[in-house]
Amino acid sequence: MKDIYILAIESSCDETSVSIVKNGKEDIATTVNSQIDVHTLYGGVVPELASRLHLENITLVIDETLKKANMGVEDMDAIAVTYCPGLLGSLLVGLEAAKTLSLIYNKPFIKVNHMLGHIAANNIGQELKYPLVSLVISGGHTDLMYMEEEGSFKYLGRTLDDAVGECFDKVARILDMPYPGGPNVEKCAKDGSDVVPMPKCLDDNTFNFSFSGIKSHVNNLVHNAKQRGDVIKKEDVACSFQNAVTKSLVSKTRQALRATGVKYLSVAGGVAASSFIREKLIDMCNEESVEIFIPDKKYCTDNATMIGAAAYMLYKNGEFSDLDVNASSHGEL
Repeated sequence: MKDIYILAIESSCDETSVSIVKNGKEDIATTVNSQIDVHTLYGGVVPELASRLHLENITLVIDETLKKANMGVEDMDAIAVTYCPGLLGSLLVGLEAAKTLSLIYNKPFIKVNHMLGHIAANNIGQELKYPLVSLVISGGHTDLMYMEEEGSFKYLGRTLDDAVGECFDKVARILDMPYPGGPNVEKCAKDGSDVVPMPKCLDDNTFNFSFSGIKSHVNNLVHNAKQRGDVIKKEDVACSFQNAVTKSLVSKTRQALRATGVKYLSVAGGVAASSFIREKLIDMCNEESVEIFIPDKKYCTDNATMIGAAAYMLYKNGEFSDLDVNASSHGEL
């Protein structure tokens, strides 16, 4: 069978990334231009600045990736790009670049949902097994889904307010930690103890999540301590917060696995790069005799390799797109 090479572009937030992916599983070459240093100055992603930096870097990143692979666009079997969800201005830069390559080189065009990309990252270097439960944890999403087979999605539950990654970022800011929040909270928590009382995150029989309560609790805790002139040990706050949030993720995922009866769990999204959360989910799966799939950490955060892996799923089914497709800041699977 002929090998399929897909040139994929990801620009949904603050990473300009291009990748060449072979057969949806092999990362031939990937380039990621990160904007973290710039956005750190503002304590978070500035949408207008992000899109401007994508525009400045997109052609350079495409050229560098092709050079790494010693290939040309003419060698590709398709061009793929993230079209939703994400920051609209950022998405448009990648989308227009992909459309241009598709048109000039007469290559099939594939639009990819960013969340499908996160899930498909689990196919890089391994292969997902079905049926499975998928936990997607990122800055904008906290979703539990049931997948009977590749490409089929049934939402079991989702966050009712803040996404888990967003909550980590906000708590990091409350504790005067730099952006991005998740890695800094995890690092800080290693030197702390779980001694600060935290409210339980949504503890019910649904598969939904809620993190606004614990975020507000941390905010009030720190604010009130400052008002009284008390010293808050942020390491303990970070540790207690991280433990409470992780317990919710593990508990709800365990419920979903038991309710569906499946023996495979896929974990994906930027927050899946957390060593602490990965460890707790692996422990739970061992207890439940469930096989867990988690991408390498470099494929958890936004990258074009996962978009190429997702695009291969669509390529096999002939799910190509017209060039009139537009970007969307929202979009479910």
